[in-house]
Amino acid sequence: MTSRANTKRLRRDLICPLILVAVLLHGCATPVGVRSLDPKEANRKLTENVLSNDSLSAPTQQLLNRAGLAEQFKKDPVAVIEALRTGVPTASRSEKFFALAELSFLHASHGGGRANYLATAVYAYAFLFPEDNGSAPATFDPRLLTAVNLYNQGLALGLNGSEPGRVELKTDTYALPHGELAVHLDPAELRWGSFNMVDFVSAAQLEVRGLRNDYRWPGIGSSLVASLQHLPGEEVRAFSLVPAALKVSVTAFLRIDNSSEILESGKLRGELALFTTSEDPSVEIHGRRVPLEFRPTTSLAYTLEGSQVYSLELKGLLSGDLLLLKQTARYKDSVFLMAPYSPKKIPLVLVHGTASSPARWAELINEIINDQELLQHYQIWLFTYNTGNPVLYSGGLLTQGLKNLVRQFDPEGKNEALRKTVVIGHSQGGMLTKLTAIDSGNTFWDGSFSVPLDQLKVSDESRQILERSLFFKPLPFVRRVVFLSTPHRGSYLATNWVSDLLQRLITLPFKLLSPFQEIFSQDPSALKYPGMKDNIPRSTDNMNPNTPFIKNFASVPLAPGIKAHSIIAVANPEDPQEEWDDGVVTYQSAHIDGEESELIVNSSHSSQENPEAIEEIRRILMENLRVP
Repeated sequence: MTSRANTKRLRRDLICPLILVAVLLHGCATPVGVRSLDPKEANRKLTENVLSNDSLSAPTQQLLNRAGLAEQFKKDPVAVIEALRTGVPTASRSEKFFALAELSFLHASHGGGRANYLATAVYAYAFLFPEDNGSAPATFDPRLLTAVNLYNQGLALGLNGSEPGRVELKTDTYALPHGELAVHLDPAELRWGSFNMVDFVSAAQLEVRGLRNDYRWPGIGSSLVASLQHLPGEEVRAFSLVPAALKVSVTAFLRIDNSSEILESGKLRGELALFTTSEDPSVEIHGRRVPLEFRPTTSLAYTLEGSQVYSLELKGLLSGDLLLLKQTARYKDSVFLMAPYSPKKIPLVLVHGTASSPARWAELINEIINDQELLQHYQIWLFTYNTGNPVLYSGGLLTQGLKNLVRQFDPEGKNEALRKTVVIGHSQGGMLTKLTAIDSGNTFWDGSFSVPLDQLKVSDESRQILERSLFFKPLPFVRRVVFLSTPHRGSYLATNWVSDLLQRLITLPFKLLSPFQEIFSQDPSALKYPGMKDNIPRSTDNMNPNTPFIKNFASVPLAPGIKAHSIIAVANPEDPQEEWDDGVVTYQSAHIDGEESELIVNSSHSSQENPEAIEEIRRILMENLRVP
């Protein structure tokens, strides 16, 4: 057989099986078609990008496919990025900018270095804010939010310091893969009232723990957390009660003058600006107002991370003279603020309970500072005190402190926002809160002394302490009070052995002991109960439901015109009402008549952390805004 015949037979032998395979396959699939996706996979394909995993978004992948660069990027990302920057003439500048931002971020995250992170921010900025606003991405463009996040993350990582998560903000010139970026920072941007902001940390690289909600305000800019460095001699009155231990939520925004030139000369200029939540949370870019990103929850959690305030809770119960606030000259009224004082905002005063601290308001604070409407209208004032001291002594510090602050911030008495103040107290703090809203007359004085105050033989200083602690008038600027788990008629725990032990362990402050020592030595007959000489009641004694004090306390009504609300915790609401309690306070003790509202929540005694209780406080605060 000739070679030609052999060739024909071989070809026939090969073709026949191929035809058979093609016929069989024709019934199963076509070269082009579709397959079914489950909802989870479908959503993943719609939303995936380099920020969620190492997958490129569909628009970037499509551009690489069009340019025949998809496979090459896996092997040589630098060459592909350069090819896309300088070539692909059929792609629009907008398409290029977005794809280059995503590709640069992916390359940087695989060891491409800081220059590629900064390039990510530049490309994303050029995509989001073109000099011609007409070519800006549309509202429903799926690339829009991805580009915002690429800018935010790229900027923070591009300005990374020597430690992971640290961000260095300074005037400097930074290398880009192609060209350079000259960044200018005015030192005044670091100034925050009486402080310099220092030690910036990327909020995106911090995980919040211990709070139910981790809020993020969506917008442009790298959200950071800044520490504070007090500037001696540079006291700004609005910042006078802001503690240096506070961590501040701050956003860095780099305005790039000529971002589009990254495709050509690569010589770029940028101006770095810093913003806090106490300012307008937006920035103007090419005539457009754009929201800024903030993460207030992260700054709150970072403030409390490792804070010594928790260790002071028990110490503050046992020692009446313990200094709870540093720089005590600034905080002589035992009140501090978490933001600068604003004359346009209503004070929301929070008063913690026994063996507690302002840190226990973290859940409530987190909700308020992340509610745009409440944050716009309220400012948080935190009162702290040694919780073992007598209730009336601590109440006198609270009422006098609030009067001093209102006088300091509004000496002429014309500020309307201050006259809508809301005071919220938990447990013993609720008892102190009540003292801001009553006219006690001689009730408390007559319960302890047998002669009038002006006839008592004591020094003027001691007389002032006694007057402050035993005579209460409703504060004219307090509009509402809210009681949480408050023992208006005492706590049954104050009758057991724990109370007896605490009575021996709690030491009272010298300022309180001094007036009584004067009385004991000069006018002992003035005391109604001679036993007080050796046993001045502590706060735990004051909460004993069998004592004359708590009965007098419960008998004093709230002053007319002040609206009151109660949130009462019940651990087992399925029990009969007469058996309701929260493990510390019974319902009968916490309930008072004549209130605007009363809400029962299924909770332990720590009701200030209960979600339902916090929502009720939100409702009350909104109601306070509506009432003229």
